[in-house]
Amino acid sequence: MKEKIKEIISTNQARTYNSVVERSIQPPLNSKKILSIIGPRRAGKTHVLQLLIKKAIEKGVGKEQIILINFEDERLISDDFEFDLILQAYMELFPQAVLSDCYFFFDEIQNFRHWEKFVRRLYDDYSKNIYVTGSNASYLSTEIATSLRGRSIAIEVLPLSFKEFLHFKGITLNLHDAQHKAQIVNAFQEYLTDGGFPELVGMEETLKKKVLQEYFNVMIYRDLVERFAISQPLLLKYFIKKVFVGTGKPLSINKIYNDFKSNKHSVGKNTLYDFLGFVKDAYVLSTIDKFDFSEMKRENNDKKAYAIDWGLLSAVEYSSSDDFGKLFENLVVLEFQKLGLKTFFFKQLKECDLIVETRPNAFLPIQIMYVTKKSETLTRELKGLKEAANFLGTDQGIIITMEQEKEMDYQGIKVKVIPAFKYFTLNEAQHDFLF
Repeated sequence: MKEKIKEIISTNQARTYNSVVERSIQPPLNSKKILSIIGPRRAGKTHVLQLLIKKAIEKGVGKEQIILINFEDERLISDDFEFDLILQAYMELFPQAVLSDCYFFFDEIQNFRHWEKFVRRLYDDYSKNIYVTGSNASYLSTEIATSLRGRSIAIEVLPLSFKEFLHFKGITLNLHDAQHKAQIVNAFQEYLTDGGFPELVGMEETLKKKVLQEYFNVMIYRDLVERFAISQPLLLKYFIKKVFVGTGKPLSINKIYNDFKSNKHSVGKNTLYDFLGFVKDAYVLSTIDKFDFSEMKRENNDKKAYAIDWGLLSAVEYSSSDDFGKLFENLVVLEFQKLGLKTFFFKQLKECDLIVETRPNAFLPIQIMYVTKKSETLTRELKGLKEAANFLGTDQGIIITMEQEKEMDYQGIKVKVIPAFKYFTLNEAQHDFLF
């Protein structure tokens, strides 16, 4: 095993990182904390590790000081892997090395038992430059915080935002030039259809749906069934698909439970609540709370659930593949989350799709409309926007659309109608200057 580890270390040190594409996320290189990079499978966590390695090399760190281990490498499979062999192998390769100057990058480390004890010892005794990735949110945020006792910082990596998607496709971000704008609009349609997983950028169209279905199955059987010892994987899969069907609507475990019963599936209601927690922890779903000024009430309020990437939604919930309104809402909600903003939904007499906390204690109501052609639909959305604005004490609101753009005043509320491809290519500072 030690010789295999030497081979892995040496092979990775010989790699070059010049062609690694930049992302918006910029994790700190020398925080003196263990950096845990978390998020769904295939969202680009390994890519972010490579960006960190590239940054370290650009700052003068020698390649011989970099130890990169991917724990999904089949050469490391062992019933009782000894983590100390990593240090032994490295010191035999570089006897004069000073471990405190070394940078350790451990990809998908949660696959091996007792990794946190090794990482803590490595941090306490040898190096403060440690970066780990994993696909399970609970395991690498809650548990790592407990195990490492304040030694860690969690950085979340989600699939590509639209701006990152354009960057990966090599499209110039210029809406003032007709040709570039046409490229951006076409790219947004592709983004809406396929989602933001990095691997799909430039992939042959015939393969994309199959790849997304494979992602989904791996999430089910690796990140959920194995991690949480789920004895009924088909029921779990059915549960997730039922949640997908209800994307954009308040989530009702009772309704799903009754549906299970009517289809002769034997499962307890508590099990379904467990399933919901598991799929959130494993980054299959993201949920938003019903808005309330009280944080405690928000936690206990109704929730809406969205796929962590709408590409999964269209790949495994077949009625959604042609429901662009559902995909569009899922996309917009996740775009705001990728900006690091807190998101909620509003429902009293009327409903507003999103309340976004743009700054601490500053909230903006937003409706999401794929098209605004039907006047009765637009009127309904405006009424919901107005009620939410009044509740929040603001006279501003936004309607995000696929293509339409205009400004209007609705009963004292200034409303900006703006297409998503434009809104999500603005700089964050520009969002405040829409009115």
